[in-house]
Amino acid sequence: MSSVSAKPSTTITTGRRRGRHREVPYHSVLGQMVTVREDGRERRVTAAEAFLLQLTRKGLMGDSAAARASLAAIEAARAGRAEHAAPTIMRVVFVGFGIGCILRTLGLAVKRYPLDEQRVHWLLEPGIVQAALDRFGVRRLSPDEQREVWKVTRAPEKVQWPEWWSERG
Repeated sequence: MSSVSAKPSTTITTGRRRGRHREVPYHSVLGQMVTVREDGRERRVTAAEAFLLQLTRKGLMGDSAAARASLAAIEAARAGRAEHAAPTIMRVVFVGFGIGCILRTLGLAVKRYPLDEQRVHWLLEPGIVQAALDRFGVRRLSPDEQREVWKVTRAPEKVQWPEWWSERG
């Protein structure tokens, strides 16, 4: 004799579709940007910030309930910030104002022999030389100018020199 037992369904229905969040969608409402006018000037803030500004304004005008709610919101924000505050790592990069700092930062040139006062000089990167040559159009450089450009290019073999270029090395 075989016995068949039916298992009861253990599926729990929560009333929401699959993939939907359980939390109330505060961000979709309070995250919207609104325009606030203060002292004749307009600025864009989130709806949450505008709500707190209005509560604060009403509290300053004498509405004690608004003042209490505003203070409670400020305290809640401070408490939340203190709990989740991780040490912030900030990287500050100082860039000098000389042309060398700009050339190096933008990757346009490399300083050769920076510690040797006799031999120190700048070499242009091949990419910037190529970009300059591509923009020349019908204009040509004299042989002296060609030698100078060749001499100050870091890797002249990487540049596609135009057909009219006569000086190499």
